[in-house]
Amino acid sequence: MADSACRALRDGVLAGEHAPSLMISDSMHTTAGLSVFNYFLRSLVSNISSARAQAKGLVVVAFDRSPDFYVKLLARAGLDTYSHSWFQVLDCYTDPLGWQKEILDNVKSDIQETSEISKEHISHAGFTVCRDVGNMESLMSVILTSGKGAIGSQGKGRFSVAIDLVSIMVRHLSLPLVANLINNLRCHDEISSLMWLVHSDLHEPRIVTALEYLSSMVAVLEPIAPLSAASLKLKGDPDKLAALEGNLKKGKLRLRVKRRNGRVREHIEEFTLEQADVKFSAISHGKFAVSGSSNLPQVQFNLQLTEKEREDRARVILPFEHQGNGKELQIYDGRKGRSAWRASPVSDSHPVNTDPNFNAFDASKESGRGEIHYIRDSDDEALDSDEDPDDDLDI
Repeated sequence: MADSACRALRDGVLAGEHAPSLMISDSMHTTAGLSVFNYFLRSLVSNISSARAQAKGLVVVAFDRSPDFYVKLLARAGLDTYSHSWFQVLDCYTDPLGWQKEILDNVKSDIQETSEISKEHISHAGFTVCRDVGNMESLMSVILTSGKGAIGSQGKGRFSVAIDLVSIMVRHLSLPLVANLINNLRCHDEISSLMWLVHSDLHEPRIVTALEYLSSMVAVLEPIAPLSAASLKLKGDPDKLAALEGNLKKGKLRLRVKRRNGRVREHIEEFTLEQADVKFSAISHGKFAVSGSSNLPQVQFNLQLTEKEREDRARVILPFEHQGNGKELQIYDGRKGRSAWRASPVSDSHPVNTDPNFNAFDASKESGRGEIHYIRDSDDEALDSDEDPDDDLDI
């Protein structure tokens, strides 16, 4: 249900909640993460440009691609963003560590030109170049500044943020700093929605888990035909080559959505890469089923009974079951005396043995049938006594 994620990004934040966030996760087995990210980006830009979205502007934090890439990408989809101020790109791709600035500082002799280049963040042609991505406070500040520029002179409304690759952020910032940055963006009053891409196989599981915790929607991309590490050694095998080629064009999108009540719903769709677009389709039942697999949940206790357990359960006669075969039943309910109950038979087919040496447990073992007897400890005990009546059960 990729459309549901697009609607969540379009509708934005609800009153009293954090901004909805979408995390897209891929790996070396399916490298369609950028294409799927661009799909959601085009959908969000289309909704913002047509005033259908809560957000009034968009800030793309570009770590993996240049700003021109996104301008041309949206232009091919018929979305003109170059001449609109509501579309801002924070360029963390050109000079993320400021090395080009240092080189130019050594080459340039003009004082004024050098002073202009030495700025950490330089804005030109509608883009803002960030030269210090390792400074979280500075990065947060320039994102908010770009967002205010996207909203315009009105100064009201919200804007969305799209980070094309968080994996590069983790190179320059520690996990707590990255998590703090994303969490601050979600909690900010001017943020409408947030989305980012991560290459899960480049990080430890704890990093991916932490990023998933910060997101309200997780889109995991899986290969259409899983390949093991040994099968990746192709050696000219045509079947393996075909499977690998199929994973480059098709795959599964597993979307997990966290509800307001804490429940998590999961949807699975198949996606196909078609030139510059992504097509999603429903998966027919059993298409990806594994032979011999069970539909039972993976739990640590047995949910089914063996044949012997079924037979043993059938032998147990419970007190509330009708055992008189159509005749009147007289079951001891604890209100009569024990001697009076023994004097009255329960039924002709199940007479009560009045022998004081009679052992009901031994008799039930010999007959192959279990019985439950309820005998009060004392006839003088009040019916509303505080004593637990289960203490009188003799199974």
